[in-house]
Amino acid sequence: MSYIIKTILAALLIVVSSEAAKRSPSMGALIISLPLTSMIAMCFLYYDLRDTGKIAEFARSVPPVLLPSVVFFYGFSFLVESHMGFVMAMVLATGLMLGGYGVFLMVSRNG
Repeated sequence: MSYIIKTILAALLIVVSSEAAKRSPSMGALIISLPLTSMIAMCFLYYDLRDTGKIAEFARSVPPVLLPSVVFFYGFSFLVESHMGFVMAMVLATGLMLGGYGVFLMVSRNG
């Protein structure tokens, strides 16, 4: 499938969720929390490969790596509300998330 179509779909998802968040933050959060990006990626994988085994493996691989993302969102909201400033809160929360992914990788290699 064309990279242009993939890019347009990804951009559309971001625009729709951010526009919805302007009106209702919880509605924007609901849209972005839906597994739409995963679903779209699975459709692209199916279209490109027709390998349902790889798609099933992809689907099983997503849930375990969600926890570091959750750390980002809670960390960011805490930091920005404590008057850290948007940019600094974004940087620090990203660091927390990357640290969470590092811990996940260490645990998953040893487990």
